[in-house]
Amino acid sequence: MAERKGGSGAGSGVNSGSGSGVRSGSGPGSGAGAGSGSDAGSGLSRRRLLGVAGAAGAGGLVVGAAGGAVGASVASSDDGDGSGARLTSLGATAVPFHGARQAGITTPAQARTVLVAYDLEPGTDRAKTAALMRRWSDTAARLGKGERPDADGQVALDAGPSSVTVTFGFGGSVFDKLGLADRRPEALKPLPAFPDEELDAARSDGDLLVQVCADDALVCFHAVRTLQRLARGVARVRWQMNGFTRSPGATPQPMTHRNLMGQIDGTGNPQTADADFDAKIFIGEAAATGGAAWSRGGSYVVVRRIRMLLDTWDDLEVPAQEHIIGRRKDTGAPVTGGAERTEPDYAKRGPDGRMAIAENAHIRVSAPEFNRGATMLRRGYSYHDGFRPDGAPDAGLLFIAWQADPRQGFVPVQQKLTRGDALSPFIRHETSGLFVAPPGCPEGRYVGQELLEG
Repeated sequence: MAERKGGSGAGSGVNSGSGSGVRSGSGPGSGAGAGSGSDAGSGLSRRRLLGVAGAAGAGGLVVGAAGGAVGASVASSDDGDGSGARLTSLGATAVPFHGARQAGITTPAQARTVLVAYDLEPGTDRAKTAALMRRWSDTAARLGKGERPDADGQVALDAGPSSVTVTFGFGGSVFDKLGLADRRPEALKPLPAFPDEELDAARSDGDLLVQVCADDALVCFHAVRTLQRLARGVARVRWQMNGFTRSPGATPQPMTHRNLMGQIDGTGNPQTADADFDAKIFIGEAAATGGAAWSRGGSYVVVRRIRMLLDTWDDLEVPAQEHIIGRRKDTGAPVTGGAERTEPDYAKRGPDGRMAIAENAHIRVSAPEFNRGATMLRRGYSYHDGFRPDGAPDAGLLFIAWQADPRQGFVPVQQKLTRGDALSPFIRHETSGLFVAPPGCPEGRYVGQELLEG
């Protein structure tokens, strides 16, 4: 939830980098890249790649696995059999799986996500885990092209790829289970305990993390279900969390996402064009030494389920909410004036002589300039899991933050937030996990191969 280009806050995610990137005007910037696609696969046998999609012509660009802006648009030809209706732009956009970095990190946030953590079954060894990662990687590549694996129940048979991405991560526990303790990166240590946490251990951590994102709920479900079936006998589901954000095209023009508090959320994410973006978000050579050399080019992700106390929040008048956040609720502009992307004036004082952006305002406490430059790339999603026994919404933020080192990103920011963030009384951290995502892989290889076979 941090401000400016840091995107480093760790509280509710307000104005801190959970926007949808190129498509929403609030995510990481774009570089160069090339899409990939295939005519193979059930349900897309007559579809063909049309080329790189434009922001208007194919629902916006998506950022591929190598960090470039790509958007392979898939459509079907009309063979006169009634099956030639062209896919809409939302379903036609594909994100390539293969590349130097995994898709789903710098990719602009899709409309849906499902996070699934797995624990290895007893007796699972390194060879079985490697075989699973190969099956998962091969299948994720096919899904990204819009192919439908055999015996998939035809759940998403009629849909295109819908920007589906699959991202894999390893939890710290898997290294001991597989005899890889000497290859565990130094930064992959349990996160410290923070005051006022209410963590549910059963819904935290895990050996493996799978992040599935897509612009269509059925496509997302299909991918999750397919991967889960491939894991049978090797890994079992530990927990699952479902999230959503605004769908592309839901507003008259691209806009930054709003969270369930009604706040514009995603203004301050770092941009790929920033000079220090790679150093802040991806694991560099200096950190990937010794047995952890396999992690170079990967990234750490902190995953947290943060419940918002919406009944309490909604009882506040809008000026009080804006005072807590430090931004206007309608436009997302800092309370010191300007538009959404105007830099906050942290030195400005009001007529009463007090700081215009309060000392404990969320954007001030989480801003990189007040946290020694701590930076994270936020891809947060909202969730709503019904209502609690007292009638309050069981809803809030799936906090998903990518960074080069959590000891220099999430941990110091969260420690500061717990000491003096005006937003803290309105949120509860209920689950937590830290995973390392390996770099991407070229065709013919699988994610994590250097770790498991090196």
